[in-house]
Amino acid sequence: MQSSPSQRVRVEPDIPPSLRQTLDTLVTKTPSPDQVWAARRWMSEMEPRLARFVSDEALRGELLTRIYHEARLAGLAPEIVLAVIQVESAFQPEAVSSAGAVGLMQIMPFWIRELGRSADDLMDPWLNLRYGCTILAHYLAVESGDLTRALARYNGSLGQT
Repeated sequence: MQSSPSQRVRVEPDIPPSLRQTLDTLVTKTPSPDQVWAARRWMSEMEPRLARFVSDEALRGELLTRIYHEARLAGLAPEIVLAVIQVESAFQPEAVSSAGAVGLMQIMPFWIRELGRSADDLMDPWLNLRYGCTILAHYLAVESGDLTRALARYNGSLGQT
């Protein structure tokens, strides 16, 4: 017996208004020539620094490109995203913490219910990066731009700052 389409569609929970506001502000625009130049300069400055963590040159370039793109998309400084990845996973995409956080940016699985689709794989480094940047941008908005408090929320240690 086949189920009707309405029985096969899983309804995801509503996104909290504060998170919806953050997501709604993440709109892409065509970069200006100055922005393209800034991105290239940033990548060439960061590439040697990342070499000690990621030995494969092609992967390193792709990672830096994705970090820059996702950070800018979320309104974050790419250097902050690099720092979060270094602290959270040491650039190991398969990292899993004792608390269950997963991937490059150590995303807790409950975020899939809040932001994504049930089929999302947090071990996918590019998807993990998207989640992490979105979450950090959300916390930055919640904390009215206070980076220290936003990072503490991201890390799950807000009460200890």
